[in-house]
Parts: sequence; C-alpha cells; structure tokens
Amino acid sequence: MSGHEVGNGVRTRTIITMGDATVVGAKWRLVELGRVVLLQGNGPYAGRLATIVEIIDHKRALVDGPATEANPGGVPRQSISFSDVLLTGIVVHQLTLSARSGAVKRAWEAAKVDEQWKASNWYKKRVQNERRKALTDFDRFKVMRLKKQRRFEEGKALAKIKASA
Repeated sequence: MSGHEVGNGVRTRTIITMGDATVVGAKWRLVELGRVVLLQGNGPYAGRLATIVEIIDHKRALVDGPATEANPGGVPRQSISFSDVLLTGIVVHQLTLSARSGAVKRAWEAAKVDEQWKASNWYKKRVQNERRKALTDFDRFKVMRLKKQRRFEEGKALAKIKASA
C-alpha cells in the first residue's frame, strides 16, 4: 500500500494504491483562508460574495467582500455563521491572516474573482433563475409559443430525414 498527494500545494487529493485498486480522495470545498463564499438567507447581504479573512471557530468566520461590478455594494467585514454561507470553488490565495479591507480588495482583483464567478455555471444559473422569476404572464406565453415553433421545426426536419432514408 502506497500513498501520495496530488495538487498545487493548496488543494491536494490523497491517492492510495493498494494492489490493483487506486483510491482517490474526494476534492472537497474546504473552509480555508481566502475561500470565496456566497452569503445566503434573508439578510441585507444575501446573494453577495465575500472571502474568508479569518476563521473564528468551527461555526463562524470573519468575512469581507469588496464592492465590485459582480458584487455590487460589497459585504462589510463581519462575523458570519457557516450555516449562512455557501462555499464556492474560488480561492484567493494571496490573502494573509486578518488582512485589511484594502489588501482583500487588491488580492480579490489579482485573483480575478469577478471573472471566475461570472464564468461559473452557478452564476449563470442564478442569472437565468432571476430572469425567469421576472417574466410576466405574457412573456411566459411567448416563450411557450417559441418552444412550440422549435419543436415543430425539429419534427419537420426529422420527418424529412426519415423520408430520405
């Protein structure tokens, strides 16, 4: 039985080889310094991004989120419970323990967190859900008609292919 760790030094996965079997450890989103979190709940900052600046204990962390285009208004430095945040896959590696807000903003921009967030499927799905919630009854009707048209055209094309085969 042999084991080694694979990764970039920050995010590692343990790989253990036992005979013919290779066991690969899961790649968890760890609570760590610099981890970007999405605030949830009914608070004033719900839906905004922040980064973990310091871990207080096993239930709470100090977070800070600079105001940017993707994070309007930002999140002021505050203690927050882990039950009120969702861990994203984005990590700001340049942060030091208890970094001040200016340093957090510089590290945030250097890590291109906004671009990573906007490129993520999670962000795209959130935007899509917000657009769907904003639809009026008439907009939903128009979407239904367009879907019916698309299905009709697909059916015509499929029938044409079947007829030629």
